Amino acid sequence: MQGSDPQRQNLLPAVRRLEAAGFRAWPASSVQYDGLWAIRLTGGHPAKRLNSINPLDPADHGNMAERIERAAGKFEECGRPLTFRMSPLASEKLTEHLDSEGWQRFGESLVMQSDLSKEVLDGALPQEPLQDADQYVSAAIEIGNVAASLRPGLSEVIAGIKPEAGMFVLEEGGVPVSTTICVRDGDLAGIFEVATSKEQRGRGHARRLLLSALKWAQHRGAKRAWLQVEATNGPALQLYRSMGFGEVYRYHYRQPARG
Repeated sequence: MQGSDPQRQNLLPAVRRLEAAGFRAWPASSVQYDGLWAIRLTGGHPAKRLNSINPLDPADHGNMAERIERAAGKFEECGRPLTFRMSPLASEKLTEHLDSEGWQRFGESLVMQSDLSKEVLDGALPQEPLQDADQYVSAAIEIGNVAASLRPGLSEVIAGIKPEAGMFVLEEGGVPVSTTICVRDGDLAGIFEVATSKEQRGRGHARRLLLSALKWAQHRGAKRAWLQVEATNGPALQLYRSMGFGEVYRYHYRQPARG
């Protein structure tokens, strides 16, 4: 899609808003800017969205080779692989440059949103979020969504969330079966870390928990929900679409060719 394409230009305000909400909802330990490239690094957690260069303006593509070299030094110091996260805010000239240098493309994800209508929240059961982040992290580890070694890093990310965050855990017989975090930022409700234990999948737990989390956010002023999901996660996409979520845009990651 060309940068002058009216359809893309009309989309950019929505992309900018959701990208900014995502940065606030899932904060990196360090954020530095090189022009309008946001360089996010997090020593305690290896997630790509917490350790990537995020271009924020399609017109910002000057001195690319020099800027990439500078960023590479920062990633090396942090012990993270040099990674770009490419949304519609990235310059097409940057894409062409990375292509010419043989950078691999992977990890395509969809950003989806849905109005918090009566239809979406029909049947939502009220549930209050946890107040203890350590309890939430323990549940996430128990169901297999988070490695035990990442407890400090995930706890740090959660502690850094500035908007109002609700940590939700669904239990069956006193055992955690599903978890999620809902971040209410103004009239937006962002959904993160949706997971269900392997042996409990396909029983409606995630839907039930998501509806409760979104109901909680709606009561606090949220009017629209949004989330990010990997393009290859068929079951999750089916669930979100059945709940009224539709695609807004996509992003993917780029890393230098190995070898």
